[in-house]
Order: sequence, then C-alpha cells, then structure tokens
Amino acid sequence: MFSLPLPLIGLSLLIAIALCVHVVRTGQQMYWLWIILAFQPVGGLVYFVAIIAPAWFGGRTAQKMGQAARKAIDPQREYREAARAVDDAPTVANRVRLAVAATELGKHAEAERLYADSLTGLYADDPQLLLGRANALIELNRPSEALPLLEKLGETPTGGRTAHIMLALGRVYHALGREEQAETALRWAADNYPGFEGIARYAVFLAGMGRKDEARAQLAEIDKRLSKTHAHFRKEAKSWRDFAAAAII
Repeated sequence: MFSLPLPLIGLSLLIAIALCVHVVRTGQQMYWLWIILAFQPVGGLVYFVAIIAPAWFGGRTAQKMGQAARKAIDPQREYREAARAVDDAPTVANRVRLAVAATELGKHAEAERLYADSLTGLYADDPQLLLGRANALIELNRPSEALPLLEKLGETPTGGRTAHIMLALGRVYHALGREEQAETALRWAADNYPGFEGIARYAVFLAGMGRKDEARAQLAEIDKRLSKTHAHFRKEAKSWRDFAAAAII
C-alpha cells in the first residue's frame, strides 16, 4: 500500500490544521472539519477549491468551481438556505431563489407553486417567473398549461426569441404533437443555447422522428464540443451527451 513519507505526513497535518482554523474563523459549516481531517490531503484540496480559491481569485471560473465543489459535498445546502430565507422574508426574490434550488433537486411541483404564487401584481408579467413556471410545468408533463405562459413571453419586445424560451417552446410543441414548430424552435435552440442541453434535446428529437443520421451528426458535434470543455464542467456536459446518445442507439 502506498504511504506518504513522514515529512510529507507532517506537512499534510499542518496544512489540515491551518485549514481547520480557516473553517472556524470564517464561520464555515462545521462538516468541513471532518472532511479536511478524515480525507487528508484530498479533503483539504476540496476545501481549497470550494471555499478559498473563489475568495482569493474572485473570477467567474473560480466561483463556478467552488459552487460545483460545494454542491457535490452538500447538494441540498442551497435549498435549505433558500427555504430559511423564505421563512424569514417571503419576498418574490427569495421565493424565486427557492424555486431554482427546488428545480435543481427535481422538486418541480414545489418550484411550479412558488413561481405561480409570485406571478401577481407587479410581477404578473415577469419574464423570469413566466419561464420558470413554464419549465416546471413541462417537467410535470403539463405542456398545455406551459404554452400560454411561453406565448405571453412572445409578446415582449424581444419577441420571446431567447435560447431558453425557444428550447422550452420546442419541448412544449413536441409534447403537443406540433412537430414542425417543435423542430424550428429546437433547431434554433441547438445553435444558440449555452452549454449542451439545447443540442442534446434537438438530437433526441431528430432520433425520435426517425432521422438517425441527422441525430448522429448532432451527437458528433456534441463530442467535438465536449473535447474542448473544461474538466470541471465536463461531468454535466457528458450527462447531456449520454442523454442524446441513449436516444440514438
């Protein structure tokens, strides 16, 4: 079995102690103490990536790396904190935060209710709330209820032509059997949606329509993009690649 030389063990312990001091002094969650001490030196490295690096370097990449690391360690943390915020102050902003956290955990019924409760008064036509509720309804297999919300978004000055809206429209049209409109929306989303979801869903649509060669071409494009994706974001990207590939095989 591989073991560290004694000097390195001592150095690892000193670093772990220093990180534990940082945990206490900066008011981090106490479970970090256990992670740092029980999984030396990997636990310390995870803590550095999740907590220290974003604070030191402050860039978007560092922040995203930190968020991903914290989510991997405690995937329900944001949901708990958002729920407490709503209990303290049930503002629209706090309800939206909780709806987003609920969506990430697959709690679509809760997210839909939170968005619906927020779509009142000054926020009755809020684009973020309309799209959030529409996406929750899509996940709940209620496309006929989602469509009016997306059509309402289409009445905005931008005409509703954003990648996120077009992707949602494509999914709704497909669920309602309006395939020509679905293809137009999904193809546009595939070309413009950030990340891999848009192109993956378009590939699945093509495969479902029996157009496997076109679907494979989209899968090849996914593989091309995947090879250039930063390692820290490759797991999510690969999940969309697998989603598309499963429909094509």
